[in-house]
Amino acid sequence: MKTLTLSVAVAALATFQAFAQDAAIDADGDGVYNMTELQTAFPELTDELFTAIDVNADGAVDMEEMQAAQDAALLPATDG
Repeated sequence: MKTLTLSVAVAALATFQAFAQDAAIDADGDGVYNMTELQTAFPELTDELFTAIDVNADGAVDMEEMQAAQDAALLPATDG
């Protein structure tokens, strides 16, 4: 039971940290990241890199695109 409780607590903390990270980057709170928001968090971001990360070319980076960019080392992973 202690292991289950600890696992739930760790998962909750990870979720909270991800939310805090997102809130810090997603300045307008729309749930996606635009170029300006990402450049604030990642000053090295170029137009070309943003275009590569924005796989669906909708002008915004969603959570899946952000995770894929971090997994591919296009952007550094954040600690929340």
